[in-house]
Amino acid sequence: MSGRWALAIHGGAGTILRSKMTPEKEAAYHAGLRRALEAGEAVLKDGGAAIDAVTEAVIALEDEPLFNAGRGAVYTAAGAQEMDAAVMDGRNRQAGAVAGVFGPRNPVRLARLVMDSPQVLMIGAPAVELARKAGLPFGDRDYFFTEARWTALQETLALQAAGKTNDDPARRHGTVGAVAVDAAGNLAAATSTGGMTAKPPGRVGDTPIIGGGTFADNATCAVSGTGHGEIFIRWTAAAEIAARMRHAGQSLDQAATAVVMDDLAPNDGSGGLIAVDRLGNVSMPFNCEGMYRGMVRQGEDAQTLIYR
Repeated sequence: MSGRWALAIHGGAGTILRSKMTPEKEAAYHAGLRRALEAGEAVLKDGGAAIDAVTEAVIALEDEPLFNAGRGAVYTAAGAQEMDAAVMDGRNRQAGAVAGVFGPRNPVRLARLVMDSPQVLMIGAPAVELARKAGLPFGDRDYFFTEARWTALQETLALQAAGKTNDDPARRHGTVGAVAVDAAGNLAAATSTGGMTAKPPGRVGDTPIIGGGTFADNATCAVSGTGHGEIFIRWTAAAEIAARMRHAGQSLDQAATAVVMDDLAPNDGSGGLIAVDRLGNVSMPFNCEGMYRGMVRQGEDAQTLIYR
C-alpha cells in the first residue's frame, strides 16, 4: 500500500496563559515545534517508518528546554528529575516504556530499546543501566538544569507550604509527543515527559502507561496524550479512542473529541491529545486554554499552533 503520510506533534497542554505569553516566547515555542516537525517529516519524506518518525520528532522536543521532557524536565518535590517515556508501533502493538529515569538525554531512545526487548515497561536504575550498556548519550544535572524549572519548583513548594494552590495549568502538567502514519499505512506513537512540577518522588503519570497516554494500532489510530495523568490512566484515554473507533464506528475526530471533552473534562482531566488514523486524518482536541501542537501531511505545508 502506498498512501499519504502524516505527522502530528505536541509540546504539552496547559500552556503558558495567553495573558502571560510574550511575543518572544511565542516565537521560540513555534520554532521548537517546527524543528520537531522537520525531524519527523524528514523520515516520512524519505519513505521511512512511522515508528522512526515519531521517535525523531520526540528527540527534537526532548532536546528543547522549553518543553517538559528531556532537557526541559520539571523537578520533583525533592528537587530531582524523574522522566517517563513510551513508544508504540501500530503494526504489531509492540511497545516500550520507561518510568522514573534520570541520565539518558533522550528517554524516548531508551523506550525504543525496551520495545526491542522482551519487556514493555522498565523503571528506575535497571532501565538507566540498559541505556548505559547500549551507549546512549547521557547528561548530568547541569545538562538538565533550567532556571525556569527550578524557579517553578520553588514557587510551587512555597505555595504548598502556605496551604495555597495555583490553578495555572502550566504548573500541573506538560508532556511532548508525536503520532504518525507512514506511506505504507503503518501507525506509531511516542510520548515523553518530566511529569508535574513538585510531584512526589516515584509518581508516574499516563505517559508510559500503554493505553493511558500512548497507544498505536494500525486497525484504528495512534494517540499521544498530555494532561492530568492520573485521570488519563483511570479513563484509559488513548485506548478508549481506539475502542470507540473499533466498536462504535466513530471517526477519529469524533472519538478523540468525545474522550477529551466528555470523559476527561468533567473528571478533572485537564489536557489534550494528538491522534492520527491510517488515512492521514489528524485530530488535536484539548479542553484547556492551549496546547503546543503542530502537524504536517504529504503535499501540505506544516503548521504550528498554541491557542485556539
